[in-house]
Amino acid sequence: MRERRTSFVLETGVITVSAPLLAFSLYLLFAGHNQPGGGFAGGLVAGITILLAWSAGGLEVVRRVLPIRSTVLMGAGLIVAVTVGLAAAIPGLAFLESGYVELSVPVVGKVKLVSALVFDIGVYLVIVGITLALVRSFGGEESRR
Repeated sequence: MRERRTSFVLETGVITVSAPLLAFSLYLLFAGHNQPGGGFAGGLVAGITILLAWSAGGLEVVRRVLPIRSTVLMGAGLIVAVTVGLAAAIPGLAFLESGYVELSVPVVGKVKLVSALVFDIGVYLVIVGITLALVRSFGGEESRR
């Protein structure tokens, strides 16, 4: 197997933009139930960050940064999303109908928790898991299992 050469410029660029991209990804996730964004858009931005890390450092870097199996992320995301969707049926609401709870947090003030956010977290996990599976299949790890 030949040695992989990495680009100093690409590595430096990825290190520089990774944290802001992940912060933007989380912003899209948490702002998505009131504004454009959500789990899908946030998951795509996080997936782009994973792809950038893979292109700069290879599969070993991705494995170090995200040591969890892609099937675990996808499965957990599906369980969260389906559970939230079915939980609305308990009080007699429609599938995926959104509900909310307002809490008073001492330092922050009033916080509104929306069930759509929990659903979006499930979608986010599925998208990140799919991206991780894609990157690992590019690296040949998934085919060896």
